[in-house]
Order: sequence, then C-alpha cells, then structure tokens
Amino acid sequence: MNKSKGFFISCEEANHKCDKSQYDEAGFWEKIKLSLHLIYCRACRKYSANNAKLTKLIKKDEVDCMDVNEKEILKSEFKKEMTKYN
Repeated sequence: MNKSKGFFISCEEANHKCDKSQYDEAGFWEKIKLSLHLIYCRACRKYSANNAKLTKLIKKDEVDCMDVNEKEILKSEFKKEMTKYN
C-alpha cells in the first residue's frame, strides 16, 4: 500500500482507514487524515455512512436464527423437492 505524504490520501486509503476506524484500530493521525478526506470526497462520505450503518446492524442483538429442527425439516423438504427434478 502506498504511504502518502502530508494530509491528503487516496480514496482507496481513505476506505481502508474508514474500515479500521469502525473497529477502533485506526490511530490518531489516520483518523485526522480520514476526516480531512471526508470533507471534500462525497463518495467516501457515502462509503463511511454505509459502513457505519452496516456495523450498527451487525452489532444488534435482535438477530433471529432458525433452530436446528427447523433447519433439518427445511433441508429434507428441499431434498425431497430436488429429487422430483432429477
């Protein structure tokens, strides 16, 4: 990865720093450079907003999963239907 000089970074580097920032892995200067980049780059602002939404959704505890019995029933029904076409 290219190390940029100064405060201006490429969009690719900004996206990488955005990802690191979402998971609290970005350093102070990385966050400063990202903030400066987001001031003038609309595409990266949108990427950052979408990234934040995705992180928020993933961290929600309201994820409902199928229990094991339902999965097995669904699998057997799927296999049964597939045998009709083979």
